[in-house]
Amino acid sequence: MEFTHKPHPAPVPGETRAQAIADPGFGTVFTDHMVRIDYDEDQGGWHSPTLCPREPIALDPAAAVLHYAQEIFEGMKAYRHPDGRLALFRPDANAARFNQSAERMAMPHLPEDLFIDSLRHLLDADGDWFPTAEGGSLYLRPFMFATEAFLGVRPARKYTYLLIASPVGGYFKGGSRAVKIWASRNYTRAAPGGTGAAKTGGNYAASLVPQAEGIENGCDQVVFLDAVEKKWVEELGGMNLFFAFEDGSVITPPLTGTILPGITRDSLIQLMREEGLQVREEPYSIDQWRADATTGALLETMACGTAAVVTAVGTVAGPDGEFAIGSGGEGQLTTKLRNRLTGIQRGTEPDPHGWVMKL
Repeated sequence: MEFTHKPHPAPVPGETRAQAIADPGFGTVFTDHMVRIDYDEDQGGWHSPTLCPREPIALDPAAAVLHYAQEIFEGMKAYRHPDGRLALFRPDANAARFNQSAERMAMPHLPEDLFIDSLRHLLDADGDWFPTAEGGSLYLRPFMFATEAFLGVRPARKYTYLLIASPVGGYFKGGSRAVKIWASRNYTRAAPGGTGAAKTGGNYAASLVPQAEGIENGCDQVVFLDAVEKKWVEELGGMNLFFAFEDGSVITPPLTGTILPGITRDSLIQLMREEGLQVREEPYSIDQWRADATTGALLETMACGTAAVVTAVGTVAGPDGEFAIGSGGEGQLTTKLRNRLTGIQRGTEPDPHGWVMKL
């Protein structure tokens, strides 16, 4: 499809933009443009891809997304390489996961080449928004939602795909440090047969109350247990987990349909196996987690995701007390993996897997 470009009538002045990208924080500063593509079943599907000024969305009060939550999204970053070019990390994997989420939420697939093209058009227009802050990147948020106006319970026939961008710094305040997480006992994130493997807003809404509970108890994030036995560790509110042991093995909870299949998670599994580590995808209980941390058999726990990349978990707290992992700080494997992965993403380390797409 050919993209239409609509000129921005009043882009942010260069001086104002420079101030904004010097210390952007995370997710509060946005670029000038967005991409919009509409879907109408009666018009043959996707049509009218447009790069346009970022602006408010007009929605009918009966739009299906407002009543039945047909909505999905992705999270990814663009990086500035030493040669000055922008690059994406595994955008094909994001495109594939976007469609996996769409399938679970009874929404139409977006052709993967159209997904990639939307990223190219937005970055071509807003590349000057790349942050000057150390370690900064352009966070990209593709999302799709149902726009048909009706109140019957069925899949909508009309949708809108939007892509926006935000210059960002580090996800956690204070930079790279070990975080403290709260083990939720009263709330679960997803159940078997539910939408846990889809990247849909409702999963994150479900995490907000237990996340607030964790913050009230001095924690940075919340970790969820399974919904059936309430003993198997699953994931954080927005990150996957790894457990590294003194015998050189690593465990990560398996993808059984209740955990989001993280692209960072998959990349780290490959990198660790290349390092000779035995990575097993198997259940791991909260009680075993505490026991292994207490005996010293567990050396490190790592949380990973697009926003925070790789972060050490130093302490786990909950209604029944707390325990520390290792020294309570960041371990060697966490540091090594973060440096290796960010080096590939930013073009300072070799990319043997062809994960990076330069623009």
